[in-house]
Amino acid sequence: MDRLGSNSANSSPLTPLGFLERTAVVYGDRPSVVYNSKVYTWAETRRRCLRLASALYSRLGISPGSVVSVLAPNTPPMYEMHFGVPMSGAVLNTINIRLDARTVSVILRHSGSRVLFCDLLFLSLARAALDLLPSDHSHPLLIPIDDSFEDASILTGFDLTYEKLLDLGDPEFLWIRPKSEWSPMILNYTSGTTAAPKGVVHCHRGICLVSLDSLIDWCVPQHPVYLWTLPMFHSNGWCFPWAIASVAGTNVCLRSFDGPTVFAAIADNRVTHVCGAPVVLNMIANTPPSTRRQLPGTVRILTAGAPPPAAVLARVESLGFVVSHGYGLTETGGLVVSCAWKGDHWDRLPAGERARMKARQGVRTPIMTAMDVVDGATAQSVPWDGKTLGEVVLRGGHLMLGYLKDEEATARAIKDGWFYTGDVGVMHPDGYLEIKDRSKDVIISGGENISSVEVESVMYGHPSVNEASVVARPDKYWGETPCAFVGLKSGLTDPSPTEAEFITWCRERMPHYMAPRTVVFLPELPKTSTGKIQKYLLRDMAKNLGPSATANVAEPPRPSKL
Repeated sequence: MDRLGSNSANSSPLTPLGFLERTAVVYGDRPSVVYNSKVYTWAETRRRCLRLASALYSRLGISPGSVVSVLAPNTPPMYEMHFGVPMSGAVLNTINIRLDARTVSVILRHSGSRVLFCDLLFLSLARAALDLLPSDHSHPLLIPIDDSFEDASILTGFDLTYEKLLDLGDPEFLWIRPKSEWSPMILNYTSGTTAAPKGVVHCHRGICLVSLDSLIDWCVPQHPVYLWTLPMFHSNGWCFPWAIASVAGTNVCLRSFDGPTVFAAIADNRVTHVCGAPVVLNMIANTPPSTRRQLPGTVRILTAGAPPPAAVLARVESLGFVVSHGYGLTETGGLVVSCAWKGDHWDRLPAGERARMKARQGVRTPIMTAMDVVDGATAQSVPWDGKTLGEVVLRGGHLMLGYLKDEEATARAIKDGWFYTGDVGVMHPDGYLEIKDRSKDVIISGGENISSVEVESVMYGHPSVNEASVVARPDKYWGETPCAFVGLKSGLTDPSPTEAEFITWCRERMPHYMAPRTVVFLPELPKTSTGKIQKYLLRDMAKNLGPSATANVAEPPRPSKL
């Protein structure tokens, strides 16, 4: 058997790029991408992707392994990049459009990017980032993406645009297949919410596995209509650009959106599936009834990125959506843990209890090898008691190859075959994971660990709360106490709650030591482009408030640790 070696017919490397090839042959006349009034078919999308790959390889001299970056929202060219760039042999690097010029410049320099495709609306950001590159550093070629729905006068001075580049490419190009399924395909940079951004490298094999895994776990059928609210630059949209291609779905692209826009897009395109961070769920839940559109049928939403408050889940499902909840990181390429639903047994639970169960992250997805919660000191599994905190660890084929040019960070993250996520969680008796916090977000008050996520989940139940986040504030007596930052709903008919009223409301619903001691009302909480609240900014704000000195000696005794 060993003699077969690499000449065996099953030795072709795994890659998700072949999904496009198959779908274009079998379902070439079906719609692939919808954007405003423009509709592409799968045959057209395949030709455009091959033109892009051909032009990069033959016209621009992009060699296998070179990095090609893109700075764009969810538009057809952004979707095409996910196939066309790696089909040229290059590594695709999608950059967050909400980053500042300095950070974009750092990414371009660290990645060694050869080409930077840029949406017209972000040309000033791209130019500022390029200006910050050292004079002795090779500058990537800047190519604007000429969206026909924008003012073309911005293109003055550019000899080459995205569409002109495609015109130079061969629609029958024999795309560059990876020499190995372990060859790098994707380079993503972490959000930097708890540390400096790191370059996460994923291979063809890992991206292929997570794409198929997501379809299986979410039970996605053939020909779904998928609405893009999740940015494709965020972990490549959890690998759904490739996943939707494999089932010949339709990608509905939105450059930007709000609650009414989402409802309109769902109704007009008969959308069946949506992915989004909890902030998108919150947006949907708080859309005024007068601006909602009736759902065309069952609309399934997959949420992840931050633990969703049970109250928000309940409100969204009351509107007729079916919400699924998962967990993943940039380093996993997509979702590798999901709250697998136990059918009729859980369906019969009261609405509040159903939402609480669904707010848990869940169990490993079918193709993920293993997930555990371990003690930080011993690396041993914690008891399945729903109480004992530990760090979430993962292992399996979805995981990154490592951090680009950072062997030390890779060694810290991957130990004994396990990826240490930095997330703190518990295992429930039924084997379901529940994330309690990032390790840096746990509040230690009087020796007790307080989960900020747990406090936030209760706070979202307040009728005036639109968004909430809890961080530690220094305290002269307890060391740290919870400090809540709250954004209130617009158009409130009742008077807005005061700080004292809000604290009293919280104390009625949770142990006093967990309740916020400080409440700061903000018009809007600072967020990343993917909807994650930037707690590091809130921690700085809480620290700048100074240590609180409100020792409450009459407070009930705190639970002792046994």
